[in-house]
Amino acid sequence: MEKKKNTLLIGKKVGMTQIYNEASELVPVTIIQIEKSTVVRVKTIESDGYSAVQFGFGRKNAKHSTRSELGQNKLIADSAPLKLREMRVDSAEEYSVGDIDLLGEFGASDIVDVMGTTKGRGFSGVMKRHNFCGGPASHGSMFHRQGGSYGQRQWVGHVFKGRKMPGHFGCERRTIQNLSVVKVDYDKGLLIVKGSIPGAKNGFILVRRAIKSL
Repeated sequence: MEKKKNTLLIGKKVGMTQIYNEASELVPVTIIQIEKSTVVRVKTIESDGYSAVQFGFGRKNAKHSTRSELGQNKLIADSAPLKLREMRVDSAEEYSVGDIDLLGEFGASDIVDVMGTTKGRGFSGVMKRHNFCGGPASHGSMFHRQGGSYGQRQWVGHVFKGRKMPGHFGCERRTIQNLSVVKVDYDKGLLIVKGSIPGAKNGFILVRRAIKSL
């Protein structure tokens, strides 16, 4: 069976470990638990103006459903997807509503892109946020972990836009491209990729076929 060029998976980051490959080399890997995916809608150029596929992941329960949803259908708590993601595709005719075995589209040595949300670090200083070296560490310098002078006394009289300063750090969407798939466990629904991926443990991860290899 020919594999689809555009496939989107969602999973949870289990954690990192290391395994030996066929060449007896120790490889650092990340284990991703893939959730069951369902194609809930197929968009075509004739009906919607573009080709895309909506994937549904997981199942909602009563506490996740809104009041309007429960009013429309009392069974929505058992049938509605918990998360919806849409992906542009070249040909929507390859998909049909109800497809669920999307993990089978991937195999060992495939190249994928992994998208996730980085860990939130809260309000951080310039040394942690921007890797500043800081000032002298000796006593009496009064300048240890600060960013130094930011503005001007007269001209231009304000801080230039884009200046690296303390602020909110982390909790941003990041994409790691061109990660190789080391192993796929279809029975347990595990996707093992080489290297690290963004996010904390049990965080939601999106996996797609690498756009640079299509």
